[in-house]
Amino acid sequence: MGTDKDVQAWARARPRKLDPSGLEQHRSRLFRAAYALSNSREDAEDLVQETYEHVLRKPRFLRRDDALAYLMRVLRNRWSAQLQSAGRRRSRPAPPEDLEWVVDERADPDGSPLEVKLAYDAIAELSDPLRETIVAVDVAGLSYREAARALSTRTGTIMSRLFRAREQVAAALEGHD
Repeated sequence: MGTDKDVQAWARARPRKLDPSGLEQHRSRLFRAAYALSNSREDAEDLVQETYEHVLRKPRFLRRDDALAYLMRVLRNRWSAQLQSAGRRRSRPAPPEDLEWVVDERADPDGSPLEVKLAYDAIAELSDPLRETIVAVDVAGLSYREAARALSTRTGTIMSRLFRAREQVAAALEGHD
């Protein structure tokens, strides 16, 4: 007879159908991640919509990932496909006075919209691997292991990239003080 850990490992490895009714709970986290990747509200909304459209087009089965990690991987792949598309036209950034800032309700209530904007701007300046990593862990809230699966890399790589990304964002924010 197997141990509890054996049973848990078997249950995680067994494919299970992604429940479409549970997807809405991930929308705000996916939006924040998409916004951090695209630095545009409209592009982020489109990216989240494309992600859901892609996932809902046919039944999906998850093996090890939870739904959020899987959705983050799809979001990242959709974003990469958009960037590689020759016909993709990036939207022009709106002037700062026209922007509507997205603030995480769980964030520090003393954080100002300007600080949020500066953080998103600093994230936008990162290289793709660093930006994708900080978005997966710090914006979307994935664990290191989930982020590694979503980004198709190792946990150690996630930790290293996250350290460098946080370091660069912190330096950028300190430069604005």
